[in-house]
Amino acid sequence: MKKLAIVPALNEERAIGGVIDEIKAFDPTFDVLVIDDGSHDNTAANAAAHGARVVRLPYNLGIGGSVQTGFRYAFTRGYDLVARVDGDGQHDPSQLSALMPVVLAGQADICVGSRFAGPGGYRSSGVRRIGIRILAGTVSLLTAQDYPHDYPEVEAAVMLHKHRLRLAEAPVTMRERAHGNSSITALRSVYYMTKVLLAVAVAMFRRRATPLEDA
Repeated sequence: MKKLAIVPALNEERAIGGVIDEIKAFDPTFDVLVIDDGSHDNTAANAAAHGARVVRLPYNLGIGGSVQTGFRYAFTRGYDLVARVDGDGQHDPSQLSALMPVVLAGQADICVGSRFAGPGGYRSSGVRRIGIRILAGTVSLLTAQDYPHDYPEVEAAVMLHKHRLRLAEAPVTMRERAHGNSSITALRSVYYMTKVLLAVAVAMFRRRATPLEDA
């Protein structure tokens, strides 16, 4: 089985090496692909020095563009299993052990690690909790199912529903950021929520694309 870990990263020169090393320690058979999303530091060089394959975007596309680039890379090269691990060190690669069996057993097509699930789950800031409730409620209404509240690309949940793919979630824990600063401020949270709601509305009016039915 060909396995690929996609690691989107923006100016994570201090964290990226440790992330790659942890992925390899968890499963040496994973290929690691770092998507350098227009960084201005040594993210790409440090990633390559730690044995990762690197795709450098010419300018910042954001998390959505980075992840799409990674999935396109995986698709064109025939990978069987793809995992996404953020480049800031907050994701613990060893917890892929809670996600991979769900997919490998055929229980779901995609399994998302949720920091909110399980006892003592993560509690975000008040502004983020309001945004999460609004976005989760909107997607749940549109897809007639409960929305995993920790999935970052909200419009992707609508696409998964339209493509009839099965989405599951499993509880994971998230570490504190050791280096750098989060790009999501209170003001940007409001902007993000507005932008994503518009993207979801557009997605619902797109031509429905689903796998062909068996004859």
